[in-house]
Amino acid sequence: MPTAVPRTASGDLDGDGRPETVAAAHCRAGSGTPPYGLYVLTGARSDADGGADTTKGARVVATLVDPADALSIGDLAIRDGVVTATVLGYTSPDVPRCCPDTHETVEWRWTGGRFLRTPATDR
Repeated sequence: MPTAVPRTASGDLDGDGRPETVAAAHCRAGSGTPPYGLYVLTGARSDADGGADTTKGARVVATLVDPADALSIGDLAIRDGVVTATVLGYTSPDVPRCCPDTHETVEWRWTGGRFLRTPATDR
């Protein structure tokens, strides 16, 4: 099944001076809102690096949102080494997959060798 990557953001997340890329990806669906995966890649180059988006040589180093969680991603950004995303979901299986009815803005910070998810704070 073809894959779409509608959102990416790049920035140094772990303080090593090299940018990581966070990519929101999903399978292309004929209808409804397909579940997303949100992944951190290293070795990827994006428009922020002055070139075209490419994953050649990139490797996934973390999964922030697993497609099995049946969530989708709205806004996505990296600022000051923090990933911020709007996570969209459903309160029950009865909610149509076209219309997520929950919206939460969350952050992931590189702490102690892993990404910790927290509710977003005002900056």
